[in-house]
Amino acid sequence: MLNRTTIAAIATPPGRGGVGVIRLSGPQSYAIAEALTQQSLPEARFAGFRKFYDASNEIMDEGLVICFPNPHSFTGEDVVELQGHGGPVIQNALLARLLELGAIAAKAGEFSMRAFENGKMDLVQAEAIADLIDATSQAAARSAVRSLQGTFSSKVNTVLEKLIHLRLHVEAAIDFPEEEIDFLADGKILGLLDEVASSVHAVQQSARQGQLLREGLQVVIAGKPNAGKSSLLNALAGVERAIVTDIAGTTRDVLHEKISLNGLPITLTDTAGLRETGDIVEKEGIRRAIKEIEQADLLLLVYDLSQGEDPLQLAQAYFADHIEPKRLMLIGNKCDLTGSTAEMTDLNGFRHIRVSAKQETGVQALIDAITAHAGFQPEEDTFIARTRHLDAMKRTQRYLAEAREQLVVYHAGELVAESLRLAQNALGEITGDFSADDLLGKIFGSFCIGK
Repeated sequence: MLNRTTIAAIATPPGRGGVGVIRLSGPQSYAIAEALTQQSLPEARFAGFRKFYDASNEIMDEGLVICFPNPHSFTGEDVVELQGHGGPVIQNALLARLLELGAIAAKAGEFSMRAFENGKMDLVQAEAIADLIDATSQAAARSAVRSLQGTFSSKVNTVLEKLIHLRLHVEAAIDFPEEEIDFLADGKILGLLDEVASSVHAVQQSARQGQLLREGLQVVIAGKPNAGKSSLLNALAGVERAIVTDIAGTTRDVLHEKISLNGLPITLTDTAGLRETGDIVEKEGIRRAIKEIEQADLLLLVYDLSQGEDPLQLAQAYFADHIEPKRLMLIGNKCDLTGSTAEMTDLNGFRHIRVSAKQETGVQALIDAITAHAGFQPEEDTFIARTRHLDAMKRTQRYLAEAREQLVVYHAGELVAESLRLAQNALGEITGDFSADDLLGKIFGSFCIGK
């Protein structure tokens, strides 16, 4: 165990409640808890009722004490959990008393950090704890649990094992050039390299789904006044969140609504109608709308079908710098007024969907289009993932591509080995295994290179 200080923190969220939990972790946890309770502690993993005393030997509170001895605890250290009454005054008083008795206040995430440092979990699992707490949908919560249980780590470690095995063959070809077989030219290393690259790609595809579950999609609804933007937000959200009137310029500020569409977390933003105006308040609303448009993952340009407008011309007029099929969808609203059917078509490469937000016709087709546009297809074994994980895998793929070029084009074993080393380090960043290169042990322990 790496830490010799004992930390303490309130584990329950701020506010009033029936129970408030404070945790201690570190070598002095038991001694501090005994000083607080002025009594011996209960048997490990059994709850014992105790009174909590202040420095004047006055009873501050009373509740349960549970002990978790190292190394069989969350952090891998001695851990004590104090369950008193919930409330900011008594909780802060108890924490202050623990600090008086020798504990130090834990930093944000320090309990999980100690668990990582003490080998109780890897970096992916540590991150999954925060992701589980912050999950905005059941699908995201389930995926975070899978990562916490090691699903993501297992997939990464499997690829790492393949990568290490590949490095063994390359190192053998370099270190034993007198062998009769030219290992670099016999096709085996190239086959292994392509297999590793394929495995990285497969994990990356799953991680992309996990990233969408964790971070969601920023979707902005934009268009002219009275096009039905607020009605569309209400239809997608399933509640009357935005004010809807026939008066142009009703929406003067941005309105954010967090929803889930087909399991995909969405931050849906309604914006002020885009037009020239002399109204100071409306101008500010339009300025904020443009800012949201610039930051959106996906833009929904809503226009009124009954006005006979060209949506591509509107897009060019209002946000020419953001016109690209991967960021823009064209939504023709009020199809009930034109007698047209709700359907999705292609318009010069852009998805064009006719809906009636008021009648909620075509809304489900729009929802399906949004999730499909994001490439969201969660599977039963989807795990939670972060942007840094995808970045690490992109760098891994780049190094593997470099290794392939060095092998096929230049037949340079040393350069192949270096690219593979960089690939392993990049992939190892995901789980926190930054520098554990046991290549030497692998060579002598599991790979036969002699005769």
